[in-house]
Amino acid sequence: MNETLQIIFGLFGGLAIFLYGMNLMSDSLQKVAGERMRTILGLLTKNPVMGVISGALVTAVLQSSSATSVMAIGFVSAGLMTLPQAISIIFGANIGTTMTAQLIAFKLSDYIYLIIIVGFLLYFFGKKEKIKDLGATIFGFCLLFDGIEIMGSVMKPLATSPVFAEMIQKVADVPVLGLLVGLCMTLLVQSSSATIAVLQNVASTAGPDGGSLIGLVGALPVLFGDNIGTTITALIASVGLSLNAKRTALAHSIFNISGSLTFIWLIVPYAHIIEMISPKGPEIEVISRQIANAHTLFNLGCTVLWLPLTPCMVRIVCILLPEKHAPELK
Repeated sequence: MNETLQIIFGLFGGLAIFLYGMNLMSDSLQKVAGERMRTILGLLTKNPVMGVISGALVTAVLQSSSATSVMAIGFVSAGLMTLPQAISIIFGANIGTTMTAQLIAFKLSDYIYLIIIVGFLLYFFGKKEKIKDLGATIFGFCLLFDGIEIMGSVMKPLATSPVFAEMIQKVADVPVLGLLVGLCMTLLVQSSSATIAVLQNVASTAGPDGGSLIGLVGALPVLFGDNIGTTITALIASVGLSLNAKRTALAHSIFNISGSLTFIWLIVPYAHIIEMISPKGPEIEVISRQIANAHTLFNLGCTVLWLPLTPCMVRIVCILLPEKHAPELK
């Protein structure tokens, strides 16, 4: 097998393991804590701030903003939650989903197989379903990191390829192109966590000059594109549901699109801020954490901007998706 095919199969194989691990972890966590998280969502949404906190908490625990968004859409569709409450949960879910990128930035490769053994023992020898689900959660978490390691190892030869380096440089030099790349990648795999993991791997690969292959300034537009692409899941989940459920999904899209289109004009100063608040060291060693911090700060910033404007968001989605009145019979 030639080197190009090995890289392609390795990338897609690593991505498949990452996505499977992500889904296994998310599904198992929902079995362990799903009902409790639904209760928290239902109780802690009396005001917008509590809605944001509950959305962030539930998403951080379940490791899936899509699951939280779908829950919120379901509550609205069933009439158990108002539109403003659901929108505040969506804001929080965007903060909670950044936890995945933060976890990926930790270098756990030295301990990953020890943690896999723990997950295996809990799953195969646990007597209660909750213990088995906890074991499956740990196992999925390790598969997630194993997928990242595979993608990272097969991408190293790409750093010496002039064609790949030139292609990455074009993406880094044209922010709109980076935005479109991030958007298309997330639409393709239906997981912003997966595409951000790939981005962290590419950025952590050393280029010909010894620095990051893409750099923080080049990575940020791709990150913003990922945030736009992730809204598609909520839009799909709202198909066939109530009008307010569709409005909730639309609010999710407006939140991410408005934030991305605002921040893309501030890439250089934003990159300086991220470098200031992130650990110091050689670029290829710290850029994964920088991307994770950029993702977190982006969603925190958008939430701070939009939270006081929740009534405006409600008005916008109501204008874009108005009530359809039945024609009067004469």
